[in-house]
Amino acid sequence: MVSPTLLVGAGGVLGALSRHLLGERIDARTRDTLAVNVVGSFLLGALVTAPIGDSALLVFGTGFCGAFTTFSTFAFETVRLAETGEPRRAAINAAVNLVGALGAVGLGWLVVDGLA
Repeated sequence: MVSPTLLVGAGGVLGALSRHLLGERIDARTRDTLAVNVVGSFLLGALVTAPIGDSALLVFGTGFCGAFTTFSTFAFETVRLAETGEPRRAAINAAVNLVGALGAVGLGWLVVDGLA
């Protein structure tokens, strides 16, 4: 049996690389972070609902989604917007990220649950 740490690490490598590649394709100050947070949340909602094994959940849920999504970058970008004189945009960024990610988790769950 493969160590849980190695499973999470393998998924994390894939998630981090995917996050970086997507960030290069979306050239905007906060849109790439929003995209990965919403997409990653949808995937996580789908994964925890899907009938997959514990190992797959470690690789794709904890590892991939954990490295692909980025709460720290979201927080940094929001604070940076506020510090640079854009408090309204900072508040909108925070709200859209939080509502989008939470809604995406629910949507992922509903999609997989509806397929079962």
